[in-house]
Amino acid sequence: MTTCYPKIALLAAAVLLAGCAHNAAVPQLRHQVAALNQKVSVLTDQTTALERQNQLNQHSDNGVYLLPAARSAARLQSSLGELSVSLSHIKSEANGTQAQLHVRILSQATLPPFNAVVEWGPLDEATGRPLTAEALSQPIASADSLLPKPGQDFELRFSGLTPEQLGYIRLHSLVSTAQPAVVQPH
Repeated sequence: MTTCYPKIALLAAAVLLAGCAHNAAVPQLRHQVAALNQKVSVLTDQTTALERQNQLNQHSDNGVYLLPAARSAARLQSSLGELSVSLSHIKSEANGTQAQLHVRILSQATLPPFNAVVEWGPLDEATGRPLTAEALSQPIASADSLLPKPGQDFELRFSGLTPEQLGYIRLHSLVSTAQPAVVQPH
């Protein structure tokens, strides 16, 4: 009987060591699950923002809404033609937020020079609608170019709001400033 105890002790030690070997993978799996949960949360937030952006644009008669959280371009039918409008490089600065606004023409080869208004502000957290009473705006003007180009980029500064508070940007009141060609009589 005494010989049985060492075998039982060896068997118990082997089972414990085998259990420890499996537990080493548990922290790694927990880390992977946490990382996946974070990615799913980010994608869920982005999807919600994109749905809100699309809904705002469906009900917009003049201009286009961009929600920074959507990270997606929006299309605008304007007097200039069909445009693609997007934001990038959104970052914090001393008095608010800085971003790049990209305006591209989709229906022609050349974007004519234009003036427009950019409005920005927070969103109502409950409804996802723009809080227009707290909105600010600024005019923008595209630069004249000797060469035809399909788009124009604007560096914008949104005062008073951090990137997290910047709920929406609206581009509206686009007006072409292109001069009609003048035919000189001979």
